Amino acid sequence: MARAMLDYTLDILERVSFDTTLFTKEVQKALIRLQPHEIIELKIFLNNLIQKKPQLEAYVQLNAI
Repeated sequence: MARAMLDYTLDILERVSFDTTLFTKEVQKALIRLQPHEIIELKIFLNNLIQKKPQLEAYVQLNAI
């Protein structure tokens, strides 16, 4: 169950990636909910997702995470 929140968050982010407003809100919520080691995995996921969907890059500043 340790990864449950991270897996849930990644699933939600994948599903809302069509809408930049929802996507941004979900990233912000994820940063509040996740543990520090999970945030590292989140950053890796976001890097990969941004490569698939470059339009999201403007809404996620990975340097700030």
